Amino acid sequence: MRVGSFNAMHGLSLADGRVEAERFTTAVADLDCDVLGLQEMDLAQPRSGGGDQAATAATALGASDGGWRFAPTVYGTPGHRWRPADGRRAENEPAYGIALVSRLPVRRWWVVPLGRSPVRSPVLVPGTSRRVRMILLDDEPRVALAAVVETASGPLTVVTTHLSFAPGWNAWQLRRLVGRLREVDGPVLLLGDLNLPGRLPTWFTGWRRLAAHRTYPAHAPRVQLDHILARGPVGTVAASEARRTAVSDHLALLVDIRR
Repeated sequence: MRVGSFNAMHGLSLADGRVEAERFTTAVADLDCDVLGLQEMDLAQPRSGGGDQAATAATALGASDGGWRFAPTVYGTPGHRWRPADGRRAENEPAYGIALVSRLPVRRWWVVPLGRSPVRSPVLVPGTSRRVRMILLDDEPRVALAAVVETASGPLTVVTTHLSFAPGWNAWQLRRLVGRLREVDGPVLLLGDLNLPGRLPTWFTGWRRLAAHRTYPAHAPRVQLDHILARGPVGTVAASEARRTAVSDHLALLVDIRR
C-alpha cells in the first residue's frame, strides 16, 4: 500500500507561473498512491481554470465516487478576498481547502475543525524566479479530513491536514487533532503539511515518523514540512521518498507500507 502527502499549491508551476489541468493530473497520477492527502486544493477558482481539483485527483488515481472528499477551509481566494467556510457556499463560489483520495474502500468520513491563528504572521513565498519574498498574511481556518479505509489487514484510519504557518499555533492545532484522534480505535496514519520541521511533529504527538526527507522548497529542499506519522500497528515501511513533480513549491512525500 502506498500512502502519500502532497501540498500541490493548486497545481501552480513555478517554472512558468501557470496552472494547467493536464500537468496537475499527470503529477498526481505519477504518484500512484492508494491513499493520498492533498493540501492547497482549488474548487471553482479562476486562477486554476475553474475546475474541481479534488475530483481531478480522484480520477487521476482511479478512485471511485465514494473514495474521495474535499473539505473547504475558505470560500473565496486565499491571499485576496475570502471568508471562513461555514457550509453556506453560494452557487459557483470559489473554495479552497484539503482533500483525501483513496483507491481502497471507505467506511466513514468526518471533518475535525482546528481553528486559526488570531494574528497575522510572516510567510515566505517563492516566486517563479525562485526568489523568496516575505509577506504578512491573515491565517486561514484549518481542518483535518479523516476516513476509515478497508485494507487487506483490516480497517485503517487515515487523516490529512494542512496546519497553520503561525509558529506555536500549528503545534497547538496538532495537539488538538491528536487529542480528538484518541477517540479512534485501531491504527491511524496522519498525512499532511504540518508546517513544523523535522522531528517536531513526533515530539508534539508521540507518534512515529514513517519518512524523513526534506520536502521544501521543491527546487532545493532544506526542511521537511510534509509528514506521514503513524499511531499503532500500521505495518512495515518498505520504502519512502520525497518526489519532485512539475507543480508546487513542495515535494510529494511517499511511503510504501507492507500490512
